[in-house]
Amino acid sequence: MRKLPIGVQSFEKIIEEEFIYIDKTGYIPALLDGGTFYFLSRPRRFGKSLFLSTLKAYFEGKKELFKGLKISEFEEKSKSPWEEYPVLHFSFATGDYRQKDELDKMLNSILRDSYERFGINRNMEDSYGMQLLYLVAGIKEKTGKESVILIDEYDKPLLDNLSVNNDLEEKNRDKLKGFYGSLKDADPYLKMVFITGVTKFSKISLFSDLNQLNDISLREEFSGICGITEDELENAFLPEIDELAKYNDISKVECLDELKKNYDGYHFSAGGVGVYNPFSLLNCFEGKDFEMYWFGTGTPTFLINTIMKSGRPVSELTDGISATKGRMENYRADQADFIPLFYQAGYLTIVGYDKKFKSYKLAFPNNEVKYGFLECLIPLSSPKYEAPDNGFSADRMTGYLENRDLESFMTMIKALLASIPYYEGEVPSNEQQWRNILYAIFTILGQYVRAEVHSSRGRSDCIIETDKYIYIFEFKQDKSADEALSQIEDKGYAVPYISSGKEIIKIGANFSSKEQTIDGWKVK
Repeated sequence: MRKLPIGVQSFEKIIEEEFIYIDKTGYIPALLDGGTFYFLSRPRRFGKSLFLSTLKAYFEGKKELFKGLKISEFEEKSKSPWEEYPVLHFSFATGDYRQKDELDKMLNSILRDSYERFGINRNMEDSYGMQLLYLVAGIKEKTGKESVILIDEYDKPLLDNLSVNNDLEEKNRDKLKGFYGSLKDADPYLKMVFITGVTKFSKISLFSDLNQLNDISLREEFSGICGITEDELENAFLPEIDELAKYNDISKVECLDELKKNYDGYHFSAGGVGVYNPFSLLNCFEGKDFEMYWFGTGTPTFLINTIMKSGRPVSELTDGISATKGRMENYRADQADFIPLFYQAGYLTIVGYDKKFKSYKLAFPNNEVKYGFLECLIPLSSPKYEAPDNGFSADRMTGYLENRDLESFMTMIKALLASIPYYEGEVPSNEQQWRNILYAIFTILGQYVRAEVHSSRGRSDCIIETDKYIYIFEFKQDKSADEALSQIEDKGYAVPYISSGKEIIKIGANFSSKEQTIDGWKVK
């Protein structure tokens, strides 16, 4: 059994304890040649912390850890010797920043430890930014060398309070602006600054004042800096792939196809290499099952509430949304646009690029994210519908359809729609919200049965095909179930399925805006 580095974020530990390591050190030479200040945005659990740990070991001169890796080849060919630098590693990954004093405690802790480590006198009366500036200046004076500053998860003190505590988010933002803003004046004392996070908050002076910051998040040559590429998967994990295939009684080709459908599909540039989610991939090899590992580590409540309040169709997330580079990169907490946060958090990824209009197309990256998000959307959008025996269940609803139990199927849909909250004043009507729930339900059922939403003569709301039946659904608002049923007939939605040999069942239903749920349905 080989050791899988699940949750291990220390490069030194991975090498010394002989965990499997995907060599990302080949990216370091490009960073050394490209400037001083870098920013990298990637979703959570994608390997940002491990890459910073790798940089830390490199700049600390721990050559023995890099034996046989790509950077060692570069250093051997380099004319200058491998040089050690003072490294300041600041991580905001830990800590509950919903507590009002937590950020102050963290900033005080990392500054105090750094001052003590280098034996420099600290003035507690100075602002956090000035303390950082004086620290790197003192290190340069004392050692004669420039400092390397590595900042991990710079935005967590803000994300922890997003839509939860606006006042604390604002206070944390002001403190971080002062802290990060000092980096510009510290330029003469710095060898490299590398900052990671999930979201690029446009209001923080890190991105407005620090104009020499090199954002490599969308750069093609760095598209594989985090995550696992297809080549890396097949070259580094052959024993794990074979074992996973054997355990699930499928072929190696089928196993690779399942891994690809569930965990691949992330693209962080228009033409760069695609990557698998490393957290999900490693957990899949460990658990030997194709579960929703990454998605299960955090429910995107804020994201779901945002899209429900926006009045936008959830189907856009599957069909694709167009966005410019500027729209994808900059998130503003005071604006309703959900695209930047959805992309940067990893729920959307680049699936296409229009060179003429310089526009990206964004959509769900894979099945893990698509079905995980939609399954969360239903209960979070229907908070009143919590009965354990009657709540939404994809396998139960599939069973209803396979057994032709339309009464139970439609009753469950009616109850779900009746419990959707109405965000008064934020959207013109509740229509898009209930359509989002219907879209989520039918898309999730598509995992187990064939589900379509189109025909040659029109566009039905949904067509579901089981082993015995073909169900054709049409929903109206403030009309009648008869009108919905008539549209199925008039548009000929059933015609393509007449020769299937299966029983065709047509369902027309009406949503009442007054009752805020389905007030009737008819079956033919």
